[in-house]
Amino acid sequence: MELLSGADMLIRSLKDEGIEYIYGYPGGAALHIYDALFRQDEVKHILVRHEQAAVHMADGYARATGKPGTVLVTSGPGATNTITGIATAFMDSIPMVVLCGQVASTLIGEDAFQETDMMGVSRPVVKHNFSVRHPEEIPEIIRKAYYIAATGRPGPVVVDIPKDMTTPNERYEYSYPKKVKLRSYNPAIRGHAGQIKKAVDMLLAAKRPIIYAGGGVVLGKASDQLTELVRMLGYPITNTLMGIGCYPASDKQHLGWLGMHGTYEANMAMHHSDLILCVGARFDDRVTNATEKFCPGARIIHVDIDPASISKTIDADVPIVGPVDAVLKEMLSLVKESKEKPDADAIASWWKQIDEWRAFHGMRYETSPDVIKPQEVIEMLCRLTNGEAFVTSDVGQHQMFAAQYYKFDKPNRWINSGGLGTMGFGLPAAMGIKLTHPDDEVLCITGEGSIQMNIQELSTCKQYNLPVKIINLNNQALGMVKQWQDMNYESRHSQSYMESLPDFIKLAEAYGHVGVRIDKKEDLETKLKEVLAMKDKLVFVDIYVDRFEHVYPMQVARGAMKDMWLSKTERV
Repeated sequence: MELLSGADMLIRSLKDEGIEYIYGYPGGAALHIYDALFRQDEVKHILVRHEQAAVHMADGYARATGKPGTVLVTSGPGATNTITGIATAFMDSIPMVVLCGQVASTLIGEDAFQETDMMGVSRPVVKHNFSVRHPEEIPEIIRKAYYIAATGRPGPVVVDIPKDMTTPNERYEYSYPKKVKLRSYNPAIRGHAGQIKKAVDMLLAAKRPIIYAGGGVVLGKASDQLTELVRMLGYPITNTLMGIGCYPASDKQHLGWLGMHGTYEANMAMHHSDLILCVGARFDDRVTNATEKFCPGARIIHVDIDPASISKTIDADVPIVGPVDAVLKEMLSLVKESKEKPDADAIASWWKQIDEWRAFHGMRYETSPDVIKPQEVIEMLCRLTNGEAFVTSDVGQHQMFAAQYYKFDKPNRWINSGGLGTMGFGLPAAMGIKLTHPDDEVLCITGEGSIQMNIQELSTCKQYNLPVKIINLNNQALGMVKQWQDMNYESRHSQSYMESLPDFIKLAEAYGHVGVRIDKKEDLETKLKEVLAMKDKLVFVDIYVDRFEHVYPMQVARGAMKDMWLSKTERV
């Protein structure tokens, strides 16, 4: 059996786990590990310019590939700089393992240089965390970390590694476990057969059904099963912000996404439904609005891998705990075998009502001959890329416009921070995607506020030749903050205008990239085509859009799902 140091065991464990990339930043407590990295070439390291960006890169990689991301940082500020990224992944159930250097075990608790209690700091925002107490534990801990991160409801796992656990002159027998056993961790592998049968019976008997799908369908790789079930039943489907792409947006049964800035028809259909099949979603506040007014006539079937999510905010009539792909497969089989069929007349009447809501065209905006509307930019990008691009976003109005007007027919193509709402997420997430999808178009939709939070990563893009396209919808304000101030604070724009903005074109050029400014509507299509034709270059596109545009529809605060603003003056 081979003898290896703790640092070498760590890197060998990553190889044996099949890890392709580590995103990180070195420092004293992690230098033994970085030396072990230097002495091999199978696991590739990407040097970021800030540790938060490392986590977002790993996050983007995980969302696009379905594989856990991996981060390596040093102790103290290196570790604490990862927390926002870890919390982002935790809120959106993204699998990753964050390896943190730590001061030597003999110094823990003594306020040593760059010592931080990463176990305590990270505990609220991780699925689990480990502290290495002996070098021989490293292979088993690494195997457990990736198993926990990727199974059940996915999430981030932190491994805290004191420096003396990786000392190069101490060697131990290395063996990587094929399987691990965790006494208190047994994620469900299938749903309860009786509950699934009950759910199918309710589905087939419904008069006004709707299927409500979330990010769990994407994470659970269940889009094919969902699509087959929806088409077999002939029922309408909507999805959450995180579930975009789980069902083809171009399909006639798709009502668009629901919730705070969802479509008129999706929100109306939810409110008036008599049965909701919720798959891989958690009834969060951006969907339900006032819970006491939520879908008053609907019975609810809730399918989720996480038992803690079921009946957490909205009571389920039929709860089903299990992997969504397995549950949907069983539902499909039962629907095919059942002698009962949906009530054709009732479903036809339901579709007639939905088509009337669709005809209302609730998601509309006024164009202008002189001003570029952000919605127009997204629609044009969708058309020019045939809806095939990977699209990341930061957080704000641009995020909502991208989700509303770019039509995704595939899962894993829409990448955003839905739960935590992290500004600065978009660029590093796009980098993580481009690294593993070099031949695909990767767009980062951002705003002049968000992009400055991790703009230093333009340097990383240059070092590793990551030609993403940055689409900066520049309205010279913190747009979503300003919109809320317009609606709720009598347009008192407290600290929401961006002054002293940099020249983004010169800034991009300073980092060695291409910058393109678009401030005339007649130039929009021509210049966007030119940008997309530059396949091997990162292009920063600074587009001056309407400074006064709002995102609509928008749910009325504390209202029911049917209560929406459709414009600055129109409320339904």
